[in-house]
Amino acid sequence: MKVYGMQHVGFTVPDLDQAVAFFTGLFGAVECLSTGLIDVDGEYMRRRLGVTCNARIEDIKVLRVGNGANLELFKYSGDAEPDAPLKRNSQPGGYHLAFQVDDCNAAAARLRAAGVEVLDGPTYIDGGPMEGLTWCYLKAPWGQFLEIVSMAGPLGAERAGGPAQWSPATD
Repeated sequence: MKVYGMQHVGFTVPDLDQAVAFFTGLFGAVECLSTGLIDVDGEYMRRRLGVTCNARIEDIKVLRVGNGANLELFKYSGDAEPDAPLKRNSQPGGYHLAFQVDDCNAAAARLRAAGVEVLDGPTYIDGGPMEGLTWCYLKAPWGQFLEIVSMAGPLGAERAGGPAQWSPATD
């Protein structure tokens, strides 16, 4: 099997219009497609997607954000626990999305000015395998953790002889 790279990351949001507006307005995303209602039966949903037979996909929107993996945003209905809390990064199944920006400090200031909940930071790492990385966590309006990162060149691990990480800024 030849793997070319990450094509998309998919996740479900409670308000699809809000999520699209967030990513297009603040991250410069472009909407590539919208499916509308996926009209299939409950067994299809259970067997192919691993969700309850009552769940239905109301719409899928795919966004392109810069030079990297696409975001596939789902709006579902029919789930018994639509308001279950998101998992924290410290829990199995928890995750975050990281966006590489040219200047993490300036980006964090811009996001804060736009009313986005930005956690403490940005933080610059001045030693070890991640030396040269500036990072900062933030939350999307629905509570999903996101991260912005910037780097002025190879990180410490690569400078010490390790393999290079992929970067949308250099591809």
